[in-house]
Amino acid sequence: MYPPPHHQTQDILKMIEVIRSYPLGMLVTVKNNQSYITHIPFVYSDPAGTLLAHIDVSNPQAETLKDGAEVKVIFRGPDAYISPSIYTTKQLPTWNYIIVHITGTVKLINDAEIAKEAMIEMTEFLEKKNSGFTLKKDDARMNQLINYIQTFEVTISNWDGKFKLSQDKIPIDYENAKKELIRRSQQEATSFITKMYR
Repeated sequence: MYPPPHHQTQDILKMIEVIRSYPLGMLVTVKNNQSYITHIPFVYSDPAGTLLAHIDVSNPQAETLKDGAEVKVIFRGPDAYISPSIYTTKQLPTWNYIIVHITGTVKLINDAEIAKEAMIEMTEFLEKKNSGFTLKKDDARMNQLINYIQTFEVTISNWDGKFKLSQDKIPIDYENAKKELIRRSQQEATSFITKMYR
């Protein structure tokens, strides 16, 4: 991703936390100079360093997923406009954000039973604890669905994190930018979601 270096992170644990907290990734592939992008949830698996997902087989992008094919997956954390009014020093307006780009290779999962186990693993992760729902392997709906999805893993070959968080500011302004990112991202998400549900 574009520098400057002080916005880059090499901290893989922080990047894993982004993936786990914001698991809806953008899967990016290319075929015949045409790019394909699909938004799907991914589950990060330790200690293998892989991402687990599935895609609808009727999605044209599914044809680009071959064993060994290189893909990119982009995870987007919180972001917000940062007004100069929150700083104690003179600054210009900016936009702060947290982004992780993953590069990796595809391994298709074509065994129906392993694909079901992968769906159960994904559901357990996304449901978190105490949700009240558990996906069972013998659920008849799984048997109906399994032939309409392609389950796959992405073995990670490169991590690229950009955390633009006003790191170049003095400590008090850095802290103010953090508070503003929290405030704005919560406020704007609530307002936007309310509008979309009308």
